[in-house]
Amino acid sequence: MKKVVTIVALVFLVVLGIITLFPFVYMILAGLMTYSEATSIPPTIIPEKFQWANYAAVFSKAPFLQYFINTVFVSLVTTIATLITSVLASFALTSLEFRFKGLVVGIMVSLLMVPYESIIFTNYNTIAKMGLLNSYMALIIPFLTSIFYIYYLNSYLKGISSTFYKAAKIDGASDLEYIWRILVPMSRPALVTVGILTFISSWNSFLWPLLVTNEKKYRLLNNGLAAFTTESGSDVHLQMAAATLTVIPILIIYLIFRKEIIRGVAKNGIKG
Repeated sequence: MKKVVTIVALVFLVVLGIITLFPFVYMILAGLMTYSEATSIPPTIIPEKFQWANYAAVFSKAPFLQYFINTVFVSLVTTIATLITSVLASFALTSLEFRFKGLVVGIMVSLLMVPYESIIFTNYNTIAKMGLLNSYMALIIPFLTSIFYIYYLNSYLKGISSTFYKAAKIDGASDLEYIWRILVPMSRPALVTVGILTFISSWNSFLWPLLVTNEKKYRLLNNGLAAFTTESGSDVHLQMAAATLTVIPILIIYLIFRKEIIRGVAKNGIKG
């Protein structure tokens, strides 16, 4: 009976894997098809000949290189800023003693319950009044920190003994020296997890960039893809090639650092 259950479970996992991966694989293959193959009924699964020229056509019809540079720049700045602010804030909540500390933590947790969509127009009005629409600052400022990652790192750092901090202070180290030389190396798995997830989130952002930017030179990849889908009309094969361009880089990053993400999440779960 146990063997039958195991076989059924494996078959179920394989079926789910195929269902999950098929759209992604087909997107890549369709991006290498001709127009007739991409629109044929029944659909063509594997192209007769890979049309690598589709990618050149995509770059010639839309400034995807500019979109890519914009996305990398915004994602890197957002990730670095989030790491710095999250580490400093979580260190303060974990190692420092100050009045109303419990109240601050309570407010932070309550803010996690507020849907992002409910404050997005408030953020938009703020950015508009600051005169930052259609600028890189508009894409970056609202995401310089994250309450969720502060809370996540706070939970992780609680598992690090306070004796390290006390010993560092006895040796005359400043708080910043303690953070850089001791806390950051000891919390590397959690920081890598925060960095990668922040980068992925910034890379995949769509609604906020759509609101605050109207000019092509400030578009991010997903917004550029949406505009290209409209502008390219019925060129399904080119749309699939463009979609592949937006997904492949972030997928590669995830595959490279997937063990770090799993390690950081697992350790935080164990210490929590």
